[in-house]
Amino acid sequence: MVMVNSMKKTREVQRLVAAHRQLEGGGFVVRRPFPTIGIQQVDPFLLLDELGPIDYPAGEAVGAPDHPHRGFETVTYVLEGENEHEDSAGHKGFIGAGDVQWMTAGKGVVHAEMPSRRMLEHGGRMHGFQIWVNLPKRDKLMEPRYQELPARGIPTATSADGLAKVKVIAGDALGVKAAIETRTPIAYHHWSLQPGAEVRIPLDATFNGLLYVFAGAVKVGDDSREVKDGTMAMLGLGDEVLIRADRPAELLLLAGVPLREPMARWGPFVMNEWKELEEAAEDFQAGRMGRIKRAS
Repeated sequence: MVMVNSMKKTREVQRLVAAHRQLEGGGFVVRRPFPTIGIQQVDPFLLLDELGPIDYPAGEAVGAPDHPHRGFETVTYVLEGENEHEDSAGHKGFIGAGDVQWMTAGKGVVHAEMPSRRMLEHGGRMHGFQIWVNLPKRDKLMEPRYQELPARGIPTATSADGLAKVKVIAGDALGVKAAIETRTPIAYHHWSLQPGAEVRIPLDATFNGLLYVFAGAVKVGDDSREVKDGTMAMLGLGDEVLIRADRPAELLLLAGVPLREPMARWGPFVMNEWKELEEAAEDFQAGRMGRIKRAS
């Protein structure tokens, strides 16, 4: 008789990375755990930025003026505040508190994300995240597309004891499934934990995984490794994540199937070969990615 081991393997913290602060866009400060020295990506994720929280006085809010993208996806998740976006393909939109914009840049787009008129005139608090997700070689030059999800459309769930709440931006958790369609299998969760919370989160064993704490602190894995505010935990192998909280905490859980493809990266372009980066730069400079048309 063959015995099958059905025990779940808990992922343990393999490395802790403190986020560093740097200026981006038109002069706003972000906390960035990666890319950094020695960590260019957590395949398939290319970048994780936390903007704020920052309180802007009237007239001082800043954003990211016209800039190109090619070969990957940008995911903007706003916790507080609001901004407006537009691009060279004629898309325009508004992203407010709790909203998500999943932009697949594909073959290339010139994009701008700026504070809303209300934020510019009256000021206010801004807090949110931007994640960059790599595209597989087959999708690098696909047509650009947007998936915009208002806060009310993001599936949420609460644990049976009421101590853990999750917003499911991609993937699934606590019995709910995301509304976003991704090019490769990805999990993107926002967990809010109260003191005494303990959650076991199933996670595909083929996924690379990380979590980023942006408020409070949590204990991760069977060995209860502490992860504090402003710190990313890179997770080892396994098929579930165990998280406990002794005080209120907020975190993002990101996981996805690694592409394991060659990567050539230069600023806003992420391709597979260096010659493709040169082509991207030439296309942008020649206007082949278009320009944002604004009323004069």
